Amino acid sequence: MERQKEQDLTGKVVIVTGASRGVGRQAALYFAQRGAKVVLAARTVDPDPSLPGSLGEALQAIEAMGGEALVVQTDLANQADLRRLVDTTVERFGGIDVLVNNAASTVGSVWQKKFLDLSFDEWSNDFDINLHAPFILMQLVTPIMAARGGGRIVNVTTGSGEVFRMPEEHVPPAEVVGRNLVVPSYFASKRALDRLGNVIAPELRKHGVYVIGMHPGWVATEIVSARLEAQGFDPKEGDNRPVPPSVPARMIVYFASCANPEEYTGRLFWAEREMAGLGVPADVTETERTAEDRLIVTTKV
Repeated sequence: MERQKEQDLTGKVVIVTGASRGVGRQAALYFAQRGAKVVLAARTVDPDPSLPGSLGEALQAIEAMGGEALVVQTDLANQADLRRLVDTTVERFGGIDVLVNNAASTVGSVWQKKFLDLSFDEWSNDFDINLHAPFILMQLVTPIMAARGGGRIVNVTTGSGEVFRMPEEHVPPAEVVGRNLVVPSYFASKRALDRLGNVIAPELRKHGVYVIGMHPGWVATEIVSARLEAQGFDPKEGDNRPVPPSVPARMIVYFASCANPEEYTGRLFWAEREMAGLGVPADVTETERTAEDRLIVTTKV
C-alpha cells in the first residue's frame, strides 16, 4: 500500500461512539483539531468515581481548543437511543459524514468469568453493544451519507478476536491474559463485526460509503492501565507494553480522511503496523500540502 493524501475535514460531521474515554475520546479530539464537528456518544456524561473519563470532560477539551462538539448520552444496547443519536446529529448539524463505531463492552462480569459460567444475558449484552449497535447505526447513517455524496465508517475491533493473531502483534503478559483477555462474548462479537464490515462493503460502496475495520492493538486506555497497575505492571515500561490511545486514534482519522478509500474498504487493518508502514505522522494536523486532492504520496510499504 501507499500512503494517501488526507483530505480536509473542516465542517465534516463525525459521530464517535465510546467517546468518553480511551481511543474514542482521543479520536474525537483529533477530529476536532482537524475542524470537524464531532458528536460524542457514550453513557457516561458526568464524571464517575468508578470509571475514568466522561463525555462532559471530552466536550470541555474540544471546546477549549476552539472546536465544536455535541454530547448525546447513548446506551449502545438501546435501539431507541441509537436512533435518537442519529436524529439529534442530523437536527443539529444537517447530516453525517463519518461514523466511528468505537464503543465496546469492556467492563462487567464477563471479564471475570469462564465460558461455562456465562449467562445468556451476559453473552447477548456484548453482542448488543459490540455488533448489533454498529449494525443499526450503519443502516441508519448510510442513506444520510449517500445523500451528501458519500461517507466513511470505521469499525474499531480487536486483534485478539482473530483466530490466528497477527505475528507482529504483541502478546500481553500471561498474567494479564489469564484474567482480562479471555472473554468469549467480547471476542466473538468483535470477530463478527470484522466479518460484517467485510461482507457489506461492496453494497455500501455503491452508495459512496466506505467501511473500514481497524484493530487498535493492545492499548493503554484508562481502564487497561488501571488494571495493569493493580496487578503490578507499569504500562509505560518494558518492551511488551500497550500503545497509547493516540496511535489507533490517529489511524482512525487517517482512514476517515484518506483520498481514495476504495483501496481500504471491506478490509481489516492493524493501527500500529499501518501507522509505521505507511509513514503516517503522529501529528494529526501534519498533512501533505498539494493542490491535487487525490495525490498519492509515494511512501511504500
